[in-house]
Amino acid sequence: MTILEVLSAAAGYLKDHAVDSPRLNAEHLLAHVLGMKRLGLYLEFDRPLADIERRRLRSLVRDRGAGKPLQHLLGTAEFVGRSFLSDKRALIPRPETEQLVELFLRDPRSQRAGTKVLDVGTGSGVIAITLALQLPQAVVRGTDISCEALSLARENASRHSLNGKIISAEADLFPPGDDVFDCVIANLPYIASDEIRALQREVRHDPLVALDGGPDGLRLVSRLIECAAARLAPDGLLALEIGHQQAGRVLPRLAARGYREIAVHKDYQNVERFVWASAPEPSEAGENCSDTASKKGYLSPCD
Repeated sequence: MTILEVLSAAAGYLKDHAVDSPRLNAEHLLAHVLGMKRLGLYLEFDRPLADIERRRLRSLVRDRGAGKPLQHLLGTAEFVGRSFLSDKRALIPRPETEQLVELFLRDPRSQRAGTKVLDVGTGSGVIAITLALQLPQAVVRGTDISCEALSLARENASRHSLNGKIISAEADLFPPGDDVFDCVIANLPYIASDEIRALQREVRHDPLVALDGGPDGLRLVSRLIECAAARLAPDGLLALEIGHQQAGRVLPRLAARGYREIAVHKDYQNVERFVWASAPEPSEAGENCSDTASKKGYLSPCD
């Protein structure tokens, strides 16, 4: 069978198993098997495939048809034009989060020399790594409560030659200590616990800890709003990605905590997806809650 014949058969199988964009998925999988760029397939449609190549593709197509994410099968995911390792250790990056980064980079506070940026819930590290590459003048850190996610983030940092340039630490939101940050950016879990089972089958392959936002979906977002008040520098920026129809609940919590210049940005689907806020006045910042994690036993060595 030729490449074109195999692609047609694979796409038909994926369509029958309710996979979105079946032809595109088939092309990605076959290009992965052959070790070539996807567009290169179009130049070799008449090339016969070896038995071993067909067997490898058949296995991948069956897994994709069963709902395993394409990114996990390929082992990589694209984010803001770069390739990152992707597997079950952390959330697969979404297009909405690319827009979060794009908006963040437009904010003048992100462009200041020596600006200190914290990516809370860094996951696979795509946000922190992208910002470190785009903002060489910045000091970027990342935290996550998952040791597995942090191991993936460190592999991705190495993949992009950022060993030692990004400090990733296991922590429940903020790292212990009194460090303040000029910018805090976060895409925290924001799906309500009872909605997890209704998610698409591909999404359910992501770690539960990266999806579950508690009973109302805002458990971690609310805690971050509280803690960041004391960990942001004067005029510091808090940039959040939130879920559908959550802006109406997040904005009052920011206002009640004294945040200023609160704004909402829509994503490309016209959903109120991103919330921007400036740090409260120092007199309203309140108590530093950086030690909450260690008091509750959330911190432990990842080694």
